[in-house]
Amino acid sequence: MRISSPPTLTRRIATLAVVSALLFSGSALAGSRILGTGGVSAIEGAAGGGLSPWAVLTSTASEQEVGATASLSRAWLDDYRLTVKAASANLYDRVEMSVARQTLDLDTLGGELAQTIVGGKVRLFGDVLYHPWGIWSVGVQHKSVADDTIPKALGAKDGQGNDVYLSASKLWFGAVAGRNLLLNATLRNTDANQGGLLGFGGDNGGRQWVAEGSLGVFLTPQWVVGMEYRQKPDLLGAAEEDDWQSLYSAYFFNKHVSLTAAWLSLGDIAGLASQKGAYASLQVAF
Repeated sequence: MRISSPPTLTRRIATLAVVSALLFSGSALAGSRILGTGGVSAIEGAAGGGLSPWAVLTSTASEQEVGATASLSRAWLDDYRLTVKAASANLYDRVEMSVARQTLDLDTLGGELAQTIVGGKVRLFGDVLYHPWGIWSVGVQHKSVADDTIPKALGAKDGQGNDVYLSASKLWFGAVAGRNLLLNATLRNTDANQGGLLGFGGDNGGRQWVAEGSLGVFLTPQWVVGMEYRQKPDLLGAAEEDDWQSLYSAYFFNKHVSLTAAWLSLGDIAGLASQKGAYASLQVAF
């Protein structure tokens, strides 16, 4: 069974950045922070890496500015294809708001799964470049699947849920052969199965604390390569779930456009083993 996205949702995602800028039209537009300090768009819409949110806030907006981003991402796995449309807004480098629409095409099994994620992130303190402890942020993501028939058939308890996370990010200058090194650690409380696409909770348990980590080395001020690891809960007896891993490369053409490519290893998904494949994401910021 194919589940179509609401006809107005794509337009809402595409125009969130514009609306945010209009609401705060008396403020300066983003651009004061250093290139790359807003990360890229994670698959759940928040600023960070591809798989995990980081403590940084989207775009390059400073404490006197507002900023916004829009992104389109796609992953080609052995038996699935994931498409993510997302947008986010940064208000004075203190609050981030984001929305994402994920669509998972079940190429081998047939059909489609989809979910909408609305997120918020607040910078608690610090700065990714100059504070000795880096930057720390807390975030929440509300997730809702479009149709919970398949998730509940696999044992999920609910079709919607909330993730809460704490992230810390820090960049060290000249740490690796004279190159800058970026590290991020995220602690997430969740009961989401496969990030929420297979519902929430299950016969193997409920909410858990899981860890996520990322590192990146800036080969040049515009080009960063690295890896990510995301621990996952394993709550469905009928569909074993594995941790996610990636090797990525992101290039920031300027403060407005970036392109990310990655190789993903996502383990078993919905009974199909060892899902691996390529990932690409284009982000536009202003």
